[in-house]
Amino acid sequence: MKASALEQAKAVYAIERECIEEMEKRFDEAAFTKAVELLRDAPRIGTTGCGHSGIICQHFAHLLCCIERPARFISPAEAVHGATGFLQKGDVMVFASRGGRTKELLPILDICHKKGIHVISVTANLTSELALGADVVLEQYVNRETDKYNSQGTTSSTSLAVIFHTLSTALLEETDFQNEQFAVIHPGGAVGERLNNK
Repeated sequence: MKASALEQAKAVYAIERECIEEMEKRFDEAAFTKAVELLRDAPRIGTTGCGHSGIICQHFAHLLCCIERPARFISPAEAVHGATGFLQKGDVMVFASRGGRTKELLPILDICHKKGIHVISVTANLTSELALGADVVLEQYVNRETDKYNSQGTTSSTSLAVIFHTLSTALLEETDFQNEQFAVIHPGGAVGERLNNK
C-alpha cells in the first residue's frame, strides 16, 4: 500500500469527527422539534434525494419503517411519473440536497406545495430553493469530503446519516415505540433472534 493511501485513510477519522462535533454545536432545537412533530403526526412519509443523498434517504425510510412510521423512498425519476401519488395532504416529504439546488428535486417540491404535503429539507444551503420552499429546514454542515479532491460523497453522507439518526432516535422516544413491537416486525437475523428469545 502507498504510504499516502494509508495517511489519507487515517485522516478520515479526524475529518468526519470534526464534522460531527461542529454539527452538534449548530443543532437547532426549534427546527428539530418541528421536524420531529411533523414526522410523528404524518400518516405517510416520503424521502427523496439524488446520488449519495438518495442512498441515505433510503436508509432513513427504512429506519422509519423499523419504528412503524409508514415511509418509503421515492426516487426523483419516479416521483414525476406518478410515484408522488403515494403522498396525500398532511403527509410529509423529506428532501435531502447538500446544495439545495438539485434540479431533479425542484418539480417534486412544486408537487408537494400543490398537494398540501409538508416539506422538510435537509441542506447546507439555507437560501436555496429547497430551503425556502420548506416548512422546516435542518442544516447539513460539511467541513470537507475525505478524499484529497474534496469531491466524493463521504463526509456529506455521514453528516446526512447523523441527522436522520437523530430524527429516528427522537421519534422512537416521541411515539413510545417498544422493543416488543420491533421483535414482531424483525424476526430475521441475529437481532431478531436476540429479541425473540427474550
